[in-house]
Amino acid sequence: MELHTDSKLEKVFKSGHIAVTSECGPPRSSDPAHIIEKGNLIKDHVDAINVTDNQTSVSRICSLAACVHLKNQGLEPVLQMVTRDRNRIALQSDLLGAASFGINNVLCLSGDHQSFGDHRQAQNVFDLDSMQLLQTVRHMREEGKFLSGDEIKVPPKFFVGAAANPFGDPFKIRVPRLAKKVAAGAEFIQTQCIYNMEKFEAWMEGVRDRGLDESVYIMAGITPMRSVGMAKYMKRAVPGMDVPDELIERIAGVEKKNQAQEGINIAVEQIQRLKEVKGVAGFHVMAIEWEEKVPEIIERAGLYPRPVVD
Repeated sequence: MELHTDSKLEKVFKSGHIAVTSECGPPRSSDPAHIIEKGNLIKDHVDAINVTDNQTSVSRICSLAACVHLKNQGLEPVLQMVTRDRNRIALQSDLLGAASFGINNVLCLSGDHQSFGDHRQAQNVFDLDSMQLLQTVRHMREEGKFLSGDEIKVPPKFFVGAAANPFGDPFKIRVPRLAKKVAAGAEFIQTQCIYNMEKFEAWMEGVRDRGLDESVYIMAGITPMRSVGMAKYMKRAVPGMDVPDELIERIAGVEKKNQAQEGINIAVEQIQRLKEVKGVAGFHVMAIEWEEKVPEIIERAGLYPRPVVD
């Protein structure tokens, strides 16, 4: 087993276990207590915790600072980094800063467009795109150089990830787009929230046909629905989301007070089904502002206790 980093997440994958991650959104405040509380709610049930980077294009405690707070609690953070807000100078600077605090994982993203947030007049940057950011992180790690060609005396050693959406249109480019991210240097993938199970399984078939499951660890994205209203909103208003009508009807078919529990039941069933899909190496459980339910989902899905890796 060849390890490239000190990442606990990489060690779990390479030890042959199903990996589990979750995520926390930093607060819109300079008080870090909220992110620390969230991290401690789920720390024993996951191998690493994503920290979102100004998700939905609103200003929050930066992902880097929030990762440091979690690291100081003894947790394993995944630094999310978007190209929307930073040019290549700032991106490389933040990568060095994260490595200096012992942060071992980075997820390379484009970021939600600023039109989704509360600063719609903001200028985006996109000096690099998400694939170029992947290449940059790997270049810094393997070559020990900045994009300028200058040497990095102590290169950062990140386990490098990216996101994938198996449900976007046109569907036929979804697997080739994943292949490009793998070629750019992605070592693990976290997918969009999965609700259309048949479409995801078809995507995974295409992934296997190209042998991509042998080159990258794929983590299936799981987000429990809290209500039929949430399900309808995600179907109607969230780009790239595929929520089948049958799922909405199932949640609508129970009393309002029981809809949240039914959403958890569905998430558990999804994990149990996807465990049997060849090429699925882990699960990324995104309980949006509902972190206290992550332990229940992980335990009921048979993914607890988490493995101990050296």
